[in-house]
Amino acid sequence: MKKHNQITEEHTAHGVRNPGRCKKWFLLIIVIVLAGVLCICGCWWGQKDSKDKWSLVYIPKTQDGTNDFWTSLISGAHMAAREYEVSLDIMAPEREQDVEKQNELLTQAIEEKPDAILISPSSFTASNELLEEAKKKGISITFVDSYTEENIQDLTVATDNLEVGRKLGKYVRQMMEPDTQIAVVSHVKGVSTAVERELGFREGLGDLSENIVEVMYCNSQYDKSYDLTMDLMEKYPNLQVIAGMNEYSSVGAARAVKDCGAENWIQVVGVDSSQEAVELMEQGVFRALVVQKAFKMGYVGVRETVRMLNGEAVDKDIDSGSELVTLENMYTSENEKLLFPFNSIRQE
Repeated sequence: MKKHNQITEEHTAHGVRNPGRCKKWFLLIIVIVLAGVLCICGCWWGQKDSKDKWSLVYIPKTQDGTNDFWTSLISGAHMAAREYEVSLDIMAPEREQDVEKQNELLTQAIEEKPDAILISPSSFTASNELLEEAKKKGISITFVDSYTEENIQDLTVATDNLEVGRKLGKYVRQMMEPDTQIAVVSHVKGVSTAVERELGFREGLGDLSENIVEVMYCNSQYDKSYDLTMDLMEKYPNLQVIAGMNEYSSVGAARAVKDCGAENWIQVVGVDSSQEAVELMEQGVFRALVVQKAFKMGYVGVRETVRMLNGEAVDKDIDSGSELVTLENMYTSENEKLLFPFNSIRQE
């Protein structure tokens, strides 16, 4: 009996028969292992979040520092990319009408396999196959400013261009006589913005749309718009209204009218604004401009694309808005933000 007790005490002393102590060691080992696993997972997820932020490519029609519309739109896109902490690359042709170059850049973007491609198509039809290819590779598509004939996009952020044309047409109608001759200088034939603005302009004019004597296209070049306007004034001596459909066509036409000293009998109206356009309005050459909210368009385009990639519900078609600006209302606080977008951080 004494020997048995001695053996029991020995075993207890060596921990063999001490279940409470074994349990404590076992729990401690589990805690250490779990802590290690959590630490490793935390580091892995941190690296994943840092490495795998959304990648976006935006392909506008051009990145032209002389054009305030594109400069403002791209600035808005960059601001949203910074705020939402996503990668944004801008790839743009030098000239707005260079459809071939834009498709080369689209091909390059598809090869890079970003999470989303934002694009302002320069053609209504020429990019359809490439956009189909992008979709098949799982790349989301956002149209900004313009669109194509195929309803392939996940999201569109653009001005309601029919409404832009209507606003301009209704304004012109108010100052027209029954026999007033009107000419239209548009930007690129067949592009969605040009088609819709002209259609809206005719709707705004109503039955006086029959007074449009000719529609010409400047291929978004200031000099060509200038030359076309000179030709129109020579061809139609009784011409009284010239309507430009974007910044290039509008400003080119206004320059020609001013250089001919014809601003007293030819009314110039247009779409988009720039510092030069504001000066021409102050000088009485422009009677009215319909100004798009370009900064907002770029900002919302990126913001809504990111929200879509995050799985949030977004509207598929978003109107970024426009305003009719005249000499009488150009210096209201809201219109100043449109005419001088770089004087404010963000247009809401």
